[in-house]
Amino acid sequence: MLAQTPPMGWNSWNTFGGNIHEDLIRETADAFISEGVKEAGYEYVVIDDVWEARERVDGRLTWDEAKFPNGIPALAEYVHSKGLKFGIYSCAGSHTCAGMPASYGYEEVDAQTFAAWGVDFLKYDFCFAPAGVDGPKLYQRMGQALRATGREILFSLCEWGMHKPWEWGAKAGGHMWRTTGDINDSWASIVDIGFNRQAGLEAYAGPGHWNDPDMLVVGMYGKGNVAEGGCTDAEYRSHFSLWCLLASPLMLGCDARAMNQATRDIVLNRAVIAVNQDPLGRQGYRVGGTGWAGETVEAWAKPLHDGSIAVGLFNLGMRNQRRATVAWEAVGLHDRRPCKVRDLWKGMDLGVFTGDFSTLIDSHDAALVKLTPIH
Repeated sequence: MLAQTPPMGWNSWNTFGGNIHEDLIRETADAFISEGVKEAGYEYVVIDDVWEARERVDGRLTWDEAKFPNGIPALAEYVHSKGLKFGIYSCAGSHTCAGMPASYGYEEVDAQTFAAWGVDFLKYDFCFAPAGVDGPKLYQRMGQALRATGREILFSLCEWGMHKPWEWGAKAGGHMWRTTGDINDSWASIVDIGFNRQAGLEAYAGPGHWNDPDMLVVGMYGKGNVAEGGCTDAEYRSHFSLWCLLASPLMLGCDARAMNQATRDIVLNRAVIAVNQDPLGRQGYRVGGTGWAGETVEAWAKPLHDGSIAVGLFNLGMRNQRRATVAWEAVGLHDRRPCKVRDLWKGMDLGVFTGDFSTLIDSHDAALVKLTPIH
């Protein structure tokens, strides 16, 4: 079955928008191998909007020949030759968000087309939906059409949380669904989409079906299609820590061909990724927070399959340092149970603690630790 752990990959939109072409996608697939991205678990290479020709041909979608002179099937074959999976984009309305032909009324033929091209992942947006048409039904139509192809195609619902897709997305055939509008490359966006709007959705996630708070902006540094000032490495570390605790799909949005060492250290950290990919499939949840307006410290926890608990401690405030604490009782442990504590970012054991664990955290940074009860 697809998506038994949160999907991992790359999407072209955040950095490149509509400025995509086949050499870029091939080079990105190459970078998955040379940069260790595939080895770290990322597998989907997804082209977003503006790959399409402006008109259908004989009722079928086709590609922009100037951007993809060798065609989408050949590009999918190249991605597959690297041991990776290939994804594409369409929309539940009459046109895509960039005004290109979309799939409303063509769900069956488009699903068959995607399957014939070797597509493994479909991101399905929600622009230009016909007035009066029920949004969930539009997604159900495409979900049924994808299943009817007989090809395993991961179905990513991108209707921005408008109709609470966490309540019906799995029934529509979805494997992941956006819970909010689009993220941008700013700390304010990470706080709003991640810390403010994901709490309470944990009951709707699990193997085969995942809440999606949008793509990662780690490593963009204010460049690209969703740039808005850019973030610091500490803010990117907080972003990645929370997305891993949330069991979010991990879809890179930076230029995978040009990651600096700080970006590689974040998005390729095996111990942190293992929290996201834990086979228990539990989404993390907020277990505590202290502070005042704009100066909050928060703790989030995610139970793991081996009985340990991953805990993220976050300093959301502007002050230089704040002390953050997680109490054993807040994560379901007896206050006298000794636990080994390991820092997952630093890759080091911190010792055995009883009752609680606390540490100083710089502004907008995070600590991610693993609590392992000693029996």
